[in-house]
Amino acid sequence: LGDEQNQLGAPRVCSIADALEVVGERWSLLVLRELSFGVHRFNGIQVNTGAPRETLALRLRKLEEAGVVERRRYSDRPPRDEYVLTAAGRDLAPVLTALREWGERHVSRGGVG
Repeated sequence: LGDEQNQLGAPRVCSIADALEVVGERWSLLVLRELSFGVHRFNGIQVNTGAPRETLALRLRKLEEAGVVERRRYSDRPPRDEYVLTAAGRDLAPVLTALREWGERHVSRGGVG
């Protein structure tokens, strides 16, 4: 690292911080968990995460805008969409696995997530 990276007084430029802007929030991570488990519809994601509807809609929109999730129409009448991971979203699988394993070792007392 260069000297400017080690100076005090300015935030460190960091791709971890950049990634956390996209996925570093509880509901976003739980959405990614559900999509990786094969749950693609809003109601299923909501039930399995416990996220409030408005919060879930906002998180899905943010993940879609970031290119992590893609919305696909599965019904025209009535209009209904489902959500799938993009390549960028699928690339998060090892991160979710590592977070789950860390939680199992250091936090949880069992559970599926």
